[in-house]
Amino acid sequence: MTPELRRSFAGIDGWVGAILLIAVLLLAVLGPQLWALDPIKGVLTATFKPPGTIVSGQWHPLGTDQLGRDLLVRIMAGTRLSLGIVVIAGLISALIGTGLGLLAGYAGGWADIIIMRLVDIQLSIPFILLVLLVIAVLGPSIANVVIVLGVTGWAIFARVARARTLEVRELDYVEAARALGASRLRIVLRHILPNIITPQIVLLTLDLPRLIVLEASIGFLGLGVQPPVPTLGNLIGEGRSYLLVADWLVIYPGLVIAALVIGFNFLGDGLIRLTQVRVD
Repeated sequence: MTPELRRSFAGIDGWVGAILLIAVLLLAVLGPQLWALDPIKGVLTATFKPPGTIVSGQWHPLGTDQLGRDLLVRIMAGTRLSLGIVVIAGLISALIGTGLGLLAGYAGGWADIIIMRLVDIQLSIPFILLVLLVIAVLGPSIANVVIVLGVTGWAIFARVARARTLEVRELDYVEAARALGASRLRIVLRHILPNIITPQIVLLTLDLPRLIVLEASIGFLGLGVQPPVPTLGNLIGEGRSYLLVADWLVIYPGLVIAALVIGFNFLGDGLIRLTQVRVD
C-alpha cells in the first residue's frame, strides 16, 4: 500500500475502524486465555457486583450478573459466538448472491428475469419480520440463526454482481476471449469473476453491521441462541430486567455491539475510498 493510499484510507477513518475491530477481536480471541473463568457457571454469593469488585480474591472488572457470572467473560464468549454467526451468514449471503448475480448478468434471458424477480420479492418483504417468522417456525438454535441470516440476505449481493457482470462482459478482452472460442465457464471464472470480487468484498464489510444488529435483535427477543450460552444480543435481553439495579449488564454488551458496527462501517468506507483510488 503506497503512502497516498494509506493517507486516503486513514482520511475517512478507515484505520479507526480497523483498530476498533482488532481490539474487539483480541478481546474475543485472546481474552479467554488471560481471563480463564467459566462464562456459564455462576457464584450465587457474587450476584450483581458492580464493575471493579473483588469477590473471594477474584476481580470482576465489568461486574457480575444475576447469577454471579463474570460479565467480562460472558461478553468475550458472546462476542466470539456472535461474530462467528454473523461472518458465516455474511459469507453464505455473498456466495449465493454472487453466484446468482453472475448467472443473471452473463446468461440473461429467462435466467435474468427469474432471478431479478426473486430479488424484488426478497427485498419487498420486511427483513426482520421474515427472519423472526422463520426462526419461530424452525426453532431457536445456532445453526438455524446462521442459515436464516445467510439465506435471506443474498439479494443485494445479487444485484451488485449482476450490474458489474453486465458491465464487464462487454469489455474488449472478454469479447476477445469469446472470439477465441473460450467456453462460457472459463470466461466467467477467469475474466468476469475476478473483476467483481472486490466490490463484493466491500459490500460484505458494509453488510456485516446490519447482520450484527439483526443477530443482536434476534437474541434480545429470545429467538436466537438460548441462554445460558451467551451472545451479545441475549446478554442485553437478560440484563434489561435488571436495568435499574445493574445497568452495566446492558451498557457493556451494547458498547461492544456499537464498536463492531462502527468498526465495520468505517472499514467499509475505507475500502471504498481505497478501491476508488486504485481505479483513479
